[in-house]
Amino acid sequence: MEEEDMNMGATAAGYEPEKQTRLVRLWTAATESMRGQSVWLTISVMMVVTLGIGWLDNITGFEVTWFVFYGIPIFLAVWWAGNRAGLFIALLSGVVWWLANMSTTPYETQLGYAWALLNRLVYLCVAVFAVSALRHKQEADAARIQMLEERRQLERDIVSVSEHEQQRIGQDLHDGICQQLAAIGCAARVLAEDLQAQGVQAAHDASLIEGSLRMVVMEARNLARGIFPVHVDRSGLAAALEDLGKMMSRLTGIPIAVTDCVDVPLDAPEVSMHLYRIAQEAVANAVKHSGATEIHVAMKLEDDLLELRVEDNGKGMPPTARLRGDGMGLRTMHYRAQVLQGGLAIEPRAQGGTSVSCRVQLKDLNELKQLYEHEEN
Repeated sequence: MEEEDMNMGATAAGYEPEKQTRLVRLWTAATESMRGQSVWLTISVMMVVTLGIGWLDNITGFEVTWFVFYGIPIFLAVWWAGNRAGLFIALLSGVVWWLANMSTTPYETQLGYAWALLNRLVYLCVAVFAVSALRHKQEADAARIQMLEERRQLERDIVSVSEHEQQRIGQDLHDGICQQLAAIGCAARVLAEDLQAQGVQAAHDASLIEGSLRMVVMEARNLARGIFPVHVDRSGLAAALEDLGKMMSRLTGIPIAVTDCVDVPLDAPEVSMHLYRIAQEAVANAVKHSGATEIHVAMKLEDDLLELRVEDNGKGMPPTARLRGDGMGLRTMHYRAQVLQGGLAIEPRAQGGTSVSCRVQLKDLNELKQLYEHEEN
């Protein structure tokens, strides 16, 4: 019996929001349809409704009041056609109420009855302006929501264009310049071997040129992999973070330890790319500005909470910079965290240095994945 009651409760709980949503959709559709029609059509319909209420008011007598129901056509007239239509229906409602209750009115004088009518007209006009204010607030809220949605879409487009441009530059760097430098290096090696076979002293210089070109090719490929990490998708984020640490260590000479990076099943490549870029920017800031001698990157998963953390032992960030979010890099990091529906925290470490952490819920990442899939379709 208890299980049956629980099922019925769950059904009712699931039915009510669905019913409310359906009613909201119907009301929104009716409002859009009526606002697209002529104002006189709305006024005509509300006049018929007002006359119907007046007829009910007449047959029930003065003891059963229908005055509150006159507000229904007034509300609809204002909501669908504006203030003037609402005022017209309000005046019509006053006249209809006067005529409907004239034969059964308990007032002994016409002056008292007229004063009652005047009071009711004041209430009806107040109702007109109240509904008008509500409509203007609703329209202002809708415009503000649309503006926020457009701003969010613009920010998403800017980040997407930037991401695609970085990928294009990284791909061109890897497939173009790196290949040409590698070919020049091969030619330099062949030249060095020929000169060495001929016993020419310049063979050593050619070998040095070939070695330098080999180092340049390696650095260019590392840069290309940082700009366009081709395997940052699904469960490849951990491997990409490890490559990031190795690459930045080679380029800067600063030890960068990447530990506790679990393979998280992120089905949306865009999600993995956002997390990778946050880590990349945090590491780059630590290298450029903190004077750190050690940097630690970790990514842990506890229950449903995924945390990406980058820590250094540098001089730390000024509190004002953390609060204001100075610099395009910090603003971009905050924006990427907001896109992931997570939080970004930049805090000083007790041992010295700075800790940058991004925490996101996996359930929110799944919702974001569905949003990306919907936009692609």
